[in-house]
Amino acid sequence: MSTLYNKKDKATLLRELAQENFVRKTLSFYRYVKLDDLKALRDALFLEWRELNVLGRVYVAHEGINAQISLPEHNLELFREKLDQRPQFKDVPFKMAVEEGASFFKLIVKIKHEIVAYRISESEYDMSNVGKHLSAQEFNQAIDEGAIVVDMRNQYETEVGHFKNAIIPDVERSQELLAEAKRLLEGQENKKILLCCTGGIRCEKASAYLIHHGFKDVNQLNGGIIQYAHEVQSTSTPSKFIGKNFVFDSRLGERITDDVISHCHQCGTKCDNHIDCANELCHILFIQCESCAEKYNHCCSQQCADFLQLPKEEQQRLRKSKKLQFSAQKYGRHGKPQIHIAS
Repeated sequence: MSTLYNKKDKATLLRELAQENFVRKTLSFYRYVKLDDLKALRDALFLEWRELNVLGRVYVAHEGINAQISLPEHNLELFREKLDQRPQFKDVPFKMAVEEGASFFKLIVKIKHEIVAYRISESEYDMSNVGKHLSAQEFNQAIDEGAIVVDMRNQYETEVGHFKNAIIPDVERSQELLAEAKRLLEGQENKKILLCCTGGIRCEKASAYLIHHGFKDVNQLNGGIIQYAHEVQSTSTPSKFIGKNFVFDSRLGERITDDVISHCHQCGTKCDNHIDCANELCHILFIQCESCAEKYNHCCSQQCADFLQLPKEEQQRLRKSKKLQFSAQKYGRHGKPQIHIAS
């Protein structure tokens, strides 16, 4: 029987990726569509895509599919053909990466309850009644005419890039986004609302949710910020999005404009490079400049940097003792983390 999950360690996978002699393309796609027999579908997709050397993270649920992947450029056409052979995924739009890079190093296909974890009742939205999809030019024109822009992403994403004058919910989890967006828009039910997110998937359900709750003119950016970037670049349209578009892979961001709107969480200098703390027991996501990366050895704090300097045996002893705990980062309102270590 074929192995239906990756069994190689990260170091091996990264080494194999570095030895590839072909070009990879990073892309994402989603579709809200009724799916049945998820286990069989998940296994079939994993085996089929592994043969095409696809890497990435894919979620399937009864409500649809959400995929972010990397694949050899020479397999892109065949991948499209095989996807189109499944009626539920035929002609699904691809969002091609704005900037390429080493995005994924293994293939993960998981069965989920939702393809976006909003965790709201099905009685609060109707996916047959979603907002109008706008092109980049239509989105810009609506902004110029006074429409309200709401960013349907988490705070750490919007910190490095967002639309000018957008309403940005101060939340860190998708489960909090819809209720907070509705609260911030209270009293604006008759105004033109524009929703945006990375690739469009979060706006689909968010627009259905707002329509269900009485908002009359709900619109969403077609293809999300990724497609917006391609459209403004190809048509020389001025970008109303500034900074970086955060992405959920090893690149951690695609530059849309040269604006740097965030700051290093350690020294406060202008910077928009997200990294994961090099201490795997901590592994928090934060923004760090090159100077602080050198000073703290790519760690979020001196404590984490000191831990990494300990002999491996001592690190393992402390891990097993569970006496040393690294708490998760909490972003403050001004974008700086409050980091502490309990022991």
